[in-house]
This record gives sequence, C-alpha cells and structure tokens, in this order.
Amino acid sequence: MLRDAPLSLLGALTHHYEELVAHVRRRFGDAGFAREVVHDVCLQVMEKPPATPVRVPLALLRRISHDLAVDRCRSEDAYRARIEAAALLPDPHSDAPDAARVLDAQRELRWLEEAIAALPPRCQTVFVMHKIHGMPHAEVALRLGISRKAVEKHLHAGMAACRAHLARARAPQWREAA
Repeated sequence: MLRDAPLSLLGALTHHYEELVAHVRRRFGDAGFAREVVHDVCLQVMEKPPATPVRVPLALLRRISHDLAVDRCRSEDAYRARIEAAALLPDPHSDAPDAARVLDAQRELRWLEEAIAALPPRCQTVFVMHKIHGMPHAEVALRLGISRKAVEKHLHAGMAACRAHLARARAPQWREAA
C-alpha cells in the first residue's frame, strides 16, 4: 500500500508533519484535532494517491488538511445540532405529563376548590382537616369538640357534594366530546 503513494507526497508529509499540524492548529485552534486531521491526510494519501505527479506537495497537503478539517468541523457541528435538537424533544418514556394533562389537572383542581368552598362551614372544616391535612377522625373530633359519628357524617356529606359539583363541572366537556 505504501508503494502506491507517490514518494514525493509521503516524503513531504513526513518532512512537514509538524508544519502541517501547526497550520491546522492555527486555523482551527486545537492541537489534538490538528494531529488527527494530519493523520487522516496521511491515510488519504496512502489509500487514494493522486493520479498525476504533484508539483508542489506541501501546497496540496495543506489544501487536503484544510478541507479535511473543515469537513470534520461541519460533521461535528451537525452532530451537536442533532444532539441539541433531540434534547428539546419530549421524552416518549418520560413520566412527566404533557401540557394537555397538566391543564386538565389544573382545571380539576380548580373545580375541587370550588366544591370545597361551597360546603357548609363545619362540613368544610372537617373535610379540609381530614382530606387535606390528613388528620384521623378521632383527632378531628377532639379538636372540633364533636363526635366521631359527626365527623363521619360531615365527611360523607362533603364527599357527596364534591362528587356532585365535579360531575356538573365535567358535564359540558363530556357533551362536547360525544
């Protein structure tokens, strides 16, 4: 394979290796990148030698080095752009809800807040203490000075009122969807 490449071009590459690396580094800024490009130039010259004799080997090697560096930069930029674009896409395996589900949940929460606000004061207090703050029936009864049976009665009435309110609020949506 080495015999296929013109000796003047390979000789120029060997002789001017550091100069070619410096040339690419000056234009593209990274010594490691420059060395990789010059190694690619070496491979290209060995794999696809020019068909005709080269009059100014160093000029050709500089041109090949520059073109390969530009190609590599474009390729890396395109790769980065694809990665950045992919990062903006929603993750199909994500547990995060989409925008429509978030809006639906916010609407449901608003309806529930309205339903709780519409409860009678004692029923509302019992409902919030138990359902929102997580207090057991006995603690709610003790704090409010009522029986556990009264707490259960208020909770039952609050749940029924909330269900009815949510059903009325959802009804127009269900009619539109049908």
